[in-house]
Amino acid sequence: MSVSNENGDGGTRKSGNKDQKKPTADAVKGAIQLGIGYTVGNLTSKPDRDVLMQDFYVVESVFLPSEGSNLTPAHRYPDFRFKTYAPLAFRYFRELFGIKPDDYLYSICKEPLIELSNPGASSSWFYLTSDDEFIIKTVQHKEAEFLQKLLPGYYMNLNQNPRTLLPKFYGLYCVQCGGVNIRLVVMNNILPRALKMHYKYDLKGSTYKRRASRKERAKSSPTFKDLDFQEMHEGLYFDADTYNALMKTLQRDCRVLESFKIMDYSLLLGIHVLDAKMRDRGGRGDSRRQGGQKVLYSTALESIQGGSKATEPLADSDDYTMGGIPAKHKDEKLLIFLGIIDILQSYRFIKKVEHSWKALVHDGDTVSVHRPNFYADRFLNFMGTVVFKKINPLRGASSRRKRSSIQPIRSSSQEVLSTTKEEKEERKAQSMENLDDKELGSPQQPDVVPTSTTLNSAVSAATISSASSLDTVKEDPEERPNGRGDHRTSSSTLALDDCAPPSASSQSTPESVLDVYL
Repeated sequence: MSVSNENGDGGTRKSGNKDQKKPTADAVKGAIQLGIGYTVGNLTSKPDRDVLMQDFYVVESVFLPSEGSNLTPAHRYPDFRFKTYAPLAFRYFRELFGIKPDDYLYSICKEPLIELSNPGASSSWFYLTSDDEFIIKTVQHKEAEFLQKLLPGYYMNLNQNPRTLLPKFYGLYCVQCGGVNIRLVVMNNILPRALKMHYKYDLKGSTYKRRASRKERAKSSPTFKDLDFQEMHEGLYFDADTYNALMKTLQRDCRVLESFKIMDYSLLLGIHVLDAKMRDRGGRGDSRRQGGQKVLYSTALESIQGGSKATEPLADSDDYTMGGIPAKHKDEKLLIFLGIIDILQSYRFIKKVEHSWKALVHDGDTVSVHRPNFYADRFLNFMGTVVFKKINPLRGASSRRKRSSIQPIRSSSQEVLSTTKEEKEERKAQSMENLDDKELGSPQQPDVVPTSTTLNSAVSAATISSASSLDTVKEDPEERPNGRGDHRTSSSTLALDDCAPPSASSQSTPESVLDVYL
């Protein structure tokens, strides 16, 4: 083929029919870089203005021959035509995310694109820029056409909410080469190469045939599915703020997709296990990505609303985490990278037929193709209950510990009170017996207890056995006209009555009282 003869590889790929497909990929990558470089550079000469409705349906086309022309440069690839869809609208999208034209061209055109293996079941090709910022995916004609119709609503949604997990589209192009139309879209890169993804999942919330094949499992970096996640992980745990922010963003994005009648989308989930002994780092692109991020709201942590922070600070968090969301699984600390992909599938007639046919042979609620509203509810329920879980605060454990500690305190206090009560009764009885045997006081000193060895020992014993402190032994002769001093509290009170006969004088006191307040 003429493409294989002009691929510039020094003839190393000319022989062998099985290698004819590889030069085609190289020619496509070269045409992508040349076409985007020409159109974006030409767009800078157009003045900035507000986006109008007709701007979403504009298609610009340019022919780039291999020998070059007055407007286009010469190149070593076959002749091709390059189309740009809605150039002014996508320029506005790039400006919304802080992407400057020079940075956009530098990322895509400076170094060769990196071809990725296809993680899904579609026949799409994936190319990654060398600085890890953008990913280029080939799409089918129906998907490109649907994206054009989606642009006005997509424009409105981004104005209202730039923090979203939906794909961020930066350009829609078409390469016509050798009678073949290759449509491609430029998007944000969800999984950075600078960190190794120990687990990758493509999750839809359905269970019908949602298990990775043997061929996929044999890959060095396989992409697992819903049933695999339930077997390999019991859920990813986040702190309350992060979980609420993540689910709020997912709910809003799903409602937007439901309003556009979009279904069969997936959540691409990458899990990096944090380990001090094993920090798997990528090779190329690390220094640029860590040195300064070009795109706003492109990382997972920036995409969720609220800007929640990690519960525990991570070492070198600015550079090392790469914008991942901190999470936990059992005793492992994780970084989560995620985003909604494959949103260019509308519930058209062919999808309705596919759902009806699958529902005949299997449970209709478990197949991936379904009505947009049911699909969104099932998707959110699966993500919020199976995949993402909230770390519950340790209130239950602390309250149980408090309750368990209260019981021995209560029992010990009851034992002390009962023992004290018995001792007080015994001491009171003993002191009353001693008072009956001896005569107390004299009329001259009614409030003073006569010195008696037995009485002093009784009073001292009663005082020591008291649970509360001994306040005072009150001597107040002025209160005697009011009668017997009946000063009693909830504590034990010992009243010692004077047995001496009253005097003839009216001011004489008939009795004396000793109140011991405990």
